[in-house]
Amino acid sequence: MTASLLSLVGTSRSRRALTARVLVSLCLALPLAAAAATETATAAAGGNSDWTLDRLMSTLAQNKSGHAKFVETKYLSIAAKPIESSGELAFVAPDHLEKDTVSPKPERLVVDGDTLTVQRNQRTYTMSLAHYPEIGAFIDSIRATLAGNRYALERLYHVSIDGRGENWTLTLTPLDARMLKAVRTITLDGTRDVLHTVVIEQADGDHSVMQLRDAARQ
Repeated sequence: MTASLLSLVGTSRSRRALTARVLVSLCLALPLAAAAATETATAAAGGNSDWTLDRLMSTLAQNKSGHAKFVETKYLSIAAKPIESSGELAFVAPDHLEKDTVSPKPERLVVDGDTLTVQRNQRTYTMSLAHYPEIGAFIDSIRATLAGNRYALERLYHVSIDGRGENWTLTLTPLDARMLKAVRTITLDGTRDVLHTVVIEQADGDHSVMQLRDAARQ
């Protein structure tokens, strides 16, 4: 059965939650796998040098597709204890992203071009991103990152990067007031071309932590 996604995100809080969930999914599709040449070039550059934004963007842009397993822990004010879920993520250039949650309940989220599809409880919800500019802006920012386009990324976020040697931390703060109503900051931690952890701080105080394990490197 297919229904409008409006029925799924009828309240402002649920719409913000959906936006945050979409954003988590897309952010985690960044560097799921990389060419061996990228690691070689990085190692040759020296283990103690700073990770600049240009260097990180160039590294992540090498990933044309990827596949990883994830474990996500959500800390919600309405929940007595953290909520954990797990599943798989996939990305295929230029604009196909998937998040398949296996546990505790099956859910599938797919972004393909301008269309977002959510499958849960044996129902399918679809929407055009053109009708939800906040979510569309989030998706465009991730596509800009995948393309290694730091200038497009900086049109939507204040971007800061820290780290030396093999480890880096990228922090994104939305510039648009509408985005800030959903997400306060996104913090990504990684090593060279591999993303390990993404922390999403929502505007309402809730947050989530997702840890990745690259399926290709198991």
